[in-house]
Amino acid sequence: MRTTRIHHIEDIENFKNRLLVWAQQFDDVVWLDSNSGRNMAQNYGSYDAILAVDAFTSIQTDFSDGFEKLKEYQSTTMDWLFGYLTYDLKNDVEDLVSKNDDSLGFPDLYFFQPKKLFLLKGNQLEIQYLKGVDDELNGDFEAICHCEEARRGNLCSDIKIKLKIHKDEYFNKVNRILEHIHRGDIYEVNFCQEFYAEDTCIYPLETYQHLNTISNPPFASFVKVYDKYALCASPERYIKRENDTIISQPIKGTAKRAENPEEDLQLRTALQMDEKEQSENIMITDLVRNDLSKTALKGTVKVEELCKVYTFDQVHQMISTVTSKVHSKTHPVDVIKSTFPMGSMTGAPKISAMKIIESLEETKRGLYSGAIGYFDPEGNFDFNVVIRSILYNESKEYISYSVGGAITAKSDPLKEYEECLIKAKAMREVLEN
Repeated sequence: MRTTRIHHIEDIENFKNRLLVWAQQFDDVVWLDSNSGRNMAQNYGSYDAILAVDAFTSIQTDFSDGFEKLKEYQSTTMDWLFGYLTYDLKNDVEDLVSKNDDSLGFPDLYFFQPKKLFLLKGNQLEIQYLKGVDDELNGDFEAICHCEEARRGNLCSDIKIKLKIHKDEYFNKVNRILEHIHRGDIYEVNFCQEFYAEDTCIYPLETYQHLNTISNPPFASFVKVYDKYALCASPERYIKRENDTIISQPIKGTAKRAENPEEDLQLRTALQMDEKEQSENIMITDLVRNDLSKTALKGTVKVEELCKVYTFDQVHQMISTVTSKVHSKTHPVDVIKSTFPMGSMTGAPKISAMKIIESLEETKRGLYSGAIGYFDPEGNFDFNVVIRSILYNESKEYISYSVGGAITAKSDPLKEYEECLIKAKAMREVLEN
């Protein structure tokens, strides 16, 4: 049971900053921010921002029976749960492996039941505390309202970004993917590369705030699990359940922004008309339709939007929206398991694409291209796709961000490489200042 309080907040942005600073004292933190419902998030958004802190119960596991363990935990708890699913839970869904280098060390699956929960919508703040800590509610609210930014020490060192796959090797690998496509093994694969820095450190909250400010994405998140952090500026929703409705919004198709408005409009229009980008998007939209059909009531899978271009602060993106209806008795975790990992980060056909990804990428994806989000007490859920994100292991002093692109029969390796650099721009700018 939870004790609830409602407050009216005048200066929301200021309050959000104070709330995040206050949250840093806890070992378990999940912050989800739609940045005031920018673009597509507002169409299906339940809250503008959510903060969950301080685990009462939690689950941490590797991929083995990961979804079954999560299902049992969610069914037993029937409360708010916050956490993440890594890409490598694919090994629980299919007969696959993850043997590539992993320097971050995030557990494959982590969720917790928060003692303290803050839900923001418009100017209204709803606070929900578990009964055991509700005597701290008023004192915490006062502390948040008077919270100030902690003073920083000196930065450890300049951050020197290195590449796991160098340019010539990237071209070779893309050409090998094109051979697979021409042979008919796959139609499309999402091929990713890691950028990283060793023996260095960052201020996670400050780094997240800088990344969020320059990106303003609809599915931003800040995650802290002890010494591991995800600073996420994702523009993409993976999957949401709202009562009997399932919503998935895959992104495929990217164009850079220009400062000149006329040039920017030309870039946006060119993306909208680009046959290669459209075919990428349509292939993945079809894959998502197929994934949703596994749990959908017959005849309810619909493409609400196809290849619509949305503009973000860093890039233009082509996004489709697919919905379905499910039976009220369909377990929320079954919906996620049957669609995981998200098609936009794998390719088509999905299993072949994931095998090729494993053979050609140099890094275990881990949380990158996984999902961050929550379940509510009624079994509704909302998860993003972990892209445009900085991942940080504080104990190992290891910082990482990965980017990728869809390789199809019409891909030009140089253009694909340049698209990766466009996607990496915000993270690199934040880390290298």
